[in-house]
Amino acid sequence: MLDWDNLRFFLAVARHGTLASAAKELHVTQSTVSRRLTALQDDMGVRLLQRTSDGYVVTLAGERIREHVELVEEHALAVERVVAGQDSRLEGVVRVASAQLLTNHLLAPSFAALHALHSSILIQALPELDGELLAKNFADIVVRMRRFDHADLIVRNIGSIGFGLYGSLAYLSRHGTPDVANGCVGHNLISLLDDQSAQSKWMTENAGRARVVLMADSYETQRWSASCGGGLAVLPRFRADQDPSLQRIVTPAPAPAAEVWLGVHRENRAVPRVRAVLDLVAETVRSRAALLNPRHEEAVAS
Repeated sequence: MLDWDNLRFFLAVARHGTLASAAKELHVTQSTVSRRLTALQDDMGVRLLQRTSDGYVVTLAGERIREHVELVEEHALAVERVVAGQDSRLEGVVRVASAQLLTNHLLAPSFAALHALHSSILIQALPELDGELLAKNFADIVVRMRRFDHADLIVRNIGSIGFGLYGSLAYLSRHGTPDVANGCVGHNLISLLDDQSAQSKWMTENAGRARVVLMADSYETQRWSASCGGGLAVLPRFRADQDPSLQRIVTPAPAPAAEVWLGVHRENRAVPRVRAVLDLVAETVRSRAALLNPRHEEAVAS
């Protein structure tokens, strides 16, 4: 008889293309994924995935069943959400996905306050997910600095984060104050990898003639590199203004703020433990509004 649970392993490998990524998603070992995939293919008597030098690709037989398997997954997730919606206890696991910057400096304080009130709720802090993965129940709550839309999600704006252009005092002493009107020509720049944000566009408009010397994977890496004298960087003000080694640069217009968005699955929002986390996260962000997005005033030139 076909073990329907093995279909989850097929979908994970089909989506990610590697055993390692599938294992990470399913919270199991690679050997478990391989064993379950082999068992499924043996039960069905057909190869669903073909191993290549670049990973696994779905075979023709696999493509024929994939849509049906995804429907089975969708129904199973719907059952889970219905069951979760009947859970009235303020206890259990709540999975919160967010970027490192938000998790470390905004969510962690709210989690501490939550545990003081509801000690039986366990928070799992996950890396940032997109709206599609939240809709598929990979997390209960997502907090991010980009809006996302999905028919099954409730999304709301809970605040904003101000940004500015910074360089370290030591860097500015060596290189001089950047001429923003001239694109910061002659200066070094620290940017983010694959950044399509409004802040990145603003940086291109105001520092487009600077030389990119580092492409970082997070704002925290950018801030540390800038504070060490690596170059100029567009940084969240609530972090950079508190760093005594950094100086905010005078700019003709302020960098655009980033909105903070909170998302939850429509059928999970009423679950008491999820509701408790949602409310506390929103309140924490709103209570820090003045710190997160301070008024724009002229920065003191170095």
